[in-house]
Amino acid sequence: MKLLNKSGGLKKTITYVLLLLVSGLATYYGVDGNNTTAGSLSGVSVIDQAFEQQQSGLWVEVDGIVVKILPDDNEGSRHQKFILEVENGRTLMVAHNIDLAPRVPLSGSDRLNLRGRYEWNEKGGVLHWTHHDPNKKIIGGWIEYKGRRYQ
Repeated sequence: MKLLNKSGGLKKTITYVLLLLVSGLATYYGVDGNNTTAGSLSGVSVIDQAFEQQQSGLWVEVDGIVVKILPDDNEGSRHQKFILEVENGRTLMVAHNIDLAPRVPLSGSDRLNLRGRYEWNEKGGVLHWTHHDPNKKIIGGWIEYKGRRYQ
């Protein structure tokens, strides 16, 4: 006890180790400064801000309506693609990896909720990583449709 009271060095070391541990766990589970699902801004607000600032790599959760189903992208990892319109009228392309997650049986005007990573482009942006992380390093994303989660 004398060592703790005299220098406080052990206390500082323990505090530092705990901070590193918490930071490491946050990284492992995909929690970072860009994780908007737990933040105060809605996913749509984050997307609007990211679009205006041409930012990418932001995790968002949004609701939307499927306005167009696109042909699958079969080059490399296969992706189911569709256009989603969110509550403010912005449209985003969704690229859902069907090599890692089940295909979502969508049709036009279907409503769904998803968690994915936003990537800027001049057409409005792309949402991808709508699936689990096979390496289990981040939380990953999902698509919820008619009571089922596809991840």
